[in-house]
Amino acid sequence: MKRLFLCACLFIPALDGHAGPPSNTDNEANLSAAKSAIQAFAASLQAELKAAMQAGGPVAGVAVCNTRAMAITRQAAAAGMELSRVSLRNRNPDNAPNAWQTAVLETFEGQKVAGKDVTGLAWSDTVNIDGGSEFRFMKAIPTGEVCLKCHGTTLAPGVDAVLADLYPQDKATGFKQGDIRGAFVAVRKLPN
Repeated sequence: MKRLFLCACLFIPALDGHAGPPSNTDNEANLSAAKSAIQAFAASLQAELKAAMQAGGPVAGVAVCNTRAMAITRQAAAAGMELSRVSLRNRNPDNAPNAWQTAVLETFEGQKVAGKDVTGLAWSDTVNIDGGSEFRFMKAIPTGEVCLKCHGTTLAPGVDAVLADLYPQDKATGFKQGDIRGAFVAVRKLPN
């Protein structure tokens, strides 16, 4: 089939975008684990979306996101690594960003406006929180051409009705190719 089904909205280029200099070997290991976990998650979700869209078009793709995305997220998580997807314009309320994720997404938007390539936008930090430390990583999700069938201004036939039924508070339409659709997030609690 055409490249249409590759779901460019989940394509993770080499994940070699600058994410800040690791301060030690542990940060390098956490960064590598986060990138690997996100790449595995994106590949698994992409494969299921591709199969669904080949079998039933974009409406079937929405069904995969609704019924399988959270399970795929849990399956792809590395040992001790929590994975999620967040967006400033989320479809699923469970994918709404918290305060620090919102700040990173807004930084990504500023970097996009400044001319940076969305496919290379990544960020990481290790923070002290709740008496311990936490490693955090985010990787922007660019909006690809195929994403527009369910996330663009003109949706594929039938998608709007399915979205209204499954996601009555949907904010994830109106995107253009190259927009930041959201971000993958990896978080690992670190031992004290």
